[in-house]
Amino acid sequence: MSAPADALSRARAAARSRGLRPGVKPKRRFRDVPDGMGGRKGGRDPMLLGDELDAFVTERGWKVDVAVGAVIGRWSTIVGEEVAQHCQPVEFVDSVLTVRCESTAWATNLRLMSTTLMGSLAREVGEGTVTQIKVVGPSAPSWSKGMRRVQDGRGPRDTYG
Repeated sequence: MSAPADALSRARAAARSRGLRPGVKPKRRFRDVPDGMGGRKGGRDPMLLGDELDAFVTERGWKVDVAVGAVIGRWSTIVGEEVAQHCQPVEFVDSVLTVRCESTAWATNLRLMSTTLMGSLAREVGEGTVTQIKVVGPSAPSWSKGMRRVQDGRGPRDTYG
C-alpha cells in the first residue's frame, strides 16, 4: 500500500474510533456559557431584548450613566410639569446632579424641596446614585469677553459713565 493510502486508512480508523462516519457532518460542540448569562449551553436560547440590554449595560459599567440619563429624560415626570418648566438638570458629575433654574426664586424653592427630590431620585435611579443636588440660579451675562474689552478695568461700571 502507498503512503497516502496508508495515511487515509489511519485517519478513517481514528475517525471511527471517535464515533465519526465518512460523509456525515460532525455535530458542533458548544462552549459552556458563563454563569449569569442564562440560556442553554452555547448561549443560543433567545432572550428578551430588555434583558440583553441590561446585561450589556451592566457588563460595561454603564448602569449609573444610563440611570442618570433616564432621570434627565424623565425630569418632568419626576419633579412635575410646573417645576420642570422653570428648572432643568444640566450636569451629573461624581454623583452630584446640577440643576439650573430660570430665576432665583425657583432656585430657592428647589433648594427647599431638595430632600423630597432626593427621595424621588432614589426611587427612580437607585439609592446612592445621586448623593447631592446642586441648585444654581440663572447665569448672568459675562462682561469679561468681547472685542472691545478693557484690560484691568473696573468692570461694567466703567461703561455707564
